[in-house]
Amino acid sequence: MTDPNDPRHNPAWQAARQWQARARQTRPQGLLGTLKLLLIWLLFGVMMVVALVLGLVFLLLGWALMPLLRYRLKKRMEQMRADQAQDVGGDYREPQGRHETLEGHYEVKSEQDDERRH
Repeated sequence: MTDPNDPRHNPAWQAARQWQARARQTRPQGLLGTLKLLLIWLLFGVMMVVALVLGLVFLLLGWALMPLLRYRLKKRMEQMRADQAQDVGGDYREPQGRHETLEGHYEVKSEQDDERRH
């Protein structure tokens, strides 16, 4: 009688065995296969280096443009605040006959005092 826990009856185990068999068949045979494999690895390495350089360029470009973007966003926020601002005083206006003055001690100087200083 067969054991139900035997891994050979497991579909995943069988699929893994089939993958192993296909991998053994596709291994490079001889010098030509080795050269193909080397070329593929070199191409992959070059692509990784290019991707790394492009990533660094975009990172530096982003850092360089960040102050400009921050300036534009700050100006936009100031404009939005100005658009949404309400006049706290409303339509209140000073009466026509009233003038604001500064209170304090005032002294009138004569022209002679000015001439003595110069």
